[in-house]
Amino acid sequence: MKYKFSKTVVIALGGSIVHPDGIDIQFLKDFKKFLTPFLRRGTKFVLVIGGGRLSRDFQEAAEKISRVTDDEDKDWLGIHATRLNAHLLRTIFRDVADPVIIDIRGKIKKLRAPLTIASGWRPGWSTDYVAMRLAADLGAHEAVIAGKPAHVYNKDHAKYADAVPFHKLTWREYRKLIPATWKPGLHAPVDPVGAALGAREGVRAIIVDGRNLRNFAALLNGKEFAGTIIG
Repeated sequence: MKYKFSKTVVIALGGSIVHPDGIDIQFLKDFKKFLTPFLRRGTKFVLVIGGGRLSRDFQEAAEKISRVTDDEDKDWLGIHATRLNAHLLRTIFRDVADPVIIDIRGKIKKLRAPLTIASGWRPGWSTDYVAMRLAADLGAHEAVIAGKPAHVYNKDHAKYADAVPFHKLTWREYRKLIPATWKPGLHAPVDPVGAALGAREGVRAIIVDGRNLRNFAALLNGKEFAGTIIG
């Protein structure tokens, strides 16, 4: 399976990749080395960062201490975690990244730097939605969801050894596989709000394993890659 991108590439980099238990310094070093050659080609990249373990640590602490059950409060804790991760990435790529982080829709209307970093925005969705929204707003036809696992499966592959990976799905087919509504901490390749937007706006999602940088490079180079295309 191959894919050809336009001049703008939107990537949602999973927080579980950047901050699985602590900050994965080796991965970030490898990721910077991987992405830098692509940034020199004239393509504009937008990198949307998730919250990862940092987000869950704060949400779980709030629940244990004060029995916080309000989804909006949990979402805000997650959003601030994504903003901290986003500032880390902006600092790592400071030589090529726009100094402004997109933390609300419309903050940057035209991409100026080779790389622009985005975080979470508002309660009610994950950074998957932010990536899909930015792709639609910036005229990209797709958003790369680089998290884990490497595909969309017909059922939970961590629980079922016979789970079957999909290579291509329509949004209608995909939305039957996931919950209909968003809950903080929901694990799905693309969250329900982002999936609804993708279907409505005609934006595709490309699911890949964010840790497999060799496969990721193949995707960006228009070569054969392993993953799932939704849309």
